[in-house]
Amino acid sequence: MKEKAVALQYDNEKNNAPKVIAKGEGKSAQKIIQIAQENGVTLKKDEDLVELLSKVELDAEVPPQMYKAVAEVFSFLYKITK
Repeated sequence: MKEKAVALQYDNEKNNAPKVIAKGEGKSAQKIIQIAQENGVTLKKDEDLVELLSKVELDAEVPPQMYKAVAEVFSFLYKITK
């Protein structure tokens, strides 16, 4: 199975929900991960969530049915970065 990656961005002043700003598999996924690491972005591995988020269009907000799963990721990231 090819490695997959999805990058989210959330700006509470501009968006109602996080947006998918990058997604890819194989070499594209590796590049997304590399760029995130180079920029100090905390990563969380969740293959099931990546599979779901990879179906969201680029620059589209995460749909409401995925809010709970995405909120858990943001909660995890908040805890380890604070």
